[in-house]
Amino acid sequence: MSDSPNPPGRRTPPAPSAPPVAAPVPTSADVARLAGVSRATVSYVLNNAEAVRISEPTRRRVREAAEELGYVPHAAARSLRAGHTRIVLLPTAHVPAGPLYSTFLNELQWALRRRDYTVVQYGSLGLSGDEAARAWAELRPVAVISLGETALSPQNVATLKRAGARAVITMGPDTVPGAHALVMDQAEVGARAAAHLVERGRRRIGVIVPREDGLELFSAPRLAGAESVAGADVVRALPMAYTEESAAALAARWGELGLDGVFAYNDEYAMLLMRALQDAGVRIPGDAAVIGADDLLIGRLLRPRLSTVRIELPTGERLAGLVDAAVRDPSEITERHDLMAAVAVPRDSTSV
Repeated sequence: MSDSPNPPGRRTPPAPSAPPVAAPVPTSADVARLAGVSRATVSYVLNNAEAVRISEPTRRRVREAAEELGYVPHAAARSLRAGHTRIVLLPTAHVPAGPLYSTFLNELQWALRRRDYTVVQYGSLGLSGDEAARAWAELRPVAVISLGETALSPQNVATLKRAGARAVITMGPDTVPGAHALVMDQAEVGARAAAHLVERGRRRIGVIVPREDGLELFSAPRLAGAESVAGADVVRALPMAYTEESAAALAARWGELGLDGVFAYNDEYAMLLMRALQDAGVRIPGDAAVIGADDLLIGRLLRPRLSTVRIELPTGERLAGLVDAAVRDPSEITERHDLMAAVAVPRDSTSV
């Protein structure tokens, strides 16, 4: 028997290693020392304070020092000092927004970020107005931009303001007391489309009403707008899902429907229906004139080229400016801004 504490074939277990020591979290004081400025200057620079004049070389030196140290301002602490957060809450869309609105919302988010706001997208699917308002309020946003898919009441707006929201902004066809309104008149889109078809001599007009849930926020006023121009006795609502099967089924009935024109809700539904009509032997525009909306590039590449309603929206920069102004000067007096203009663009699919 060996007197060795480690008999042959056995290894000494390694000594337990000490837990790694976490690197100290850099502070604004560290940034100030490295940049050779005061902590107040660091705060002004990193919070993009506009009221204090600081030279660009100093601003650059502070930012470079913060980057070198890996310093990130503490959002909660900054909110406590300012009395409010810089969060702009943007509920996510419940339905596909389409290329036009997606581009618009992306521009808005970039423009808000340039103004030092943090845009938080919130999934509110399935929440009622009361539930959504309470959930949004928990994040203490300084502003809320509701896309109109969640119906807010004046009480919901008051809940958000009590939680610190300086501005509640609604986008959509309706206004809500207590909230700034960015009105997007979808009825104007349907009216311009129907007027274009009537001017082309079409007297029996179909209007595609998407079967997809949630799109009635847009489709119902577009149908109403078409009826206001052409007359309810001339316009016929045509339910259709965004599938080849649904479009083919509608195209198969085209002869019995007796229609000579169709406003297909938007360019995507128009392209789907136009292909199905052509497959069914319906001549476009001879037998049926087709017009969409949104003026997508691909519509110009079709044969025949697709007539459309061009929707003119403000830039995201302008809307971000409206949000910023409402946050800087909160007031009980709310404003209404009309965001949309609609213009019919004639192309081959409605011209004989």
